Amino acid sequence: MTAKRIRPGQTAPASAQYRLTGTRHEITLPKGRPAPPTPRKGQTWQIVDRTNNKSGKG
Repeated sequence: MTAKRIRPGQTAPASAQYRLTGTRHEITLPKGRPAPPTPRKGQTWQIVDRTNNKSGKG
């Protein structure tokens, strides 16, 4: 299964750790919150580790 990717400004489908594609930079993003801007055009945020609660199952 491929991990879900979201673009800057899209709402997070699940509470999780998200990694900026092409980097090691990670953020924690709660479900329903918009993803922050990225430094370069075309980059996305990818789920790398979901939280262990109901909102991480999204």
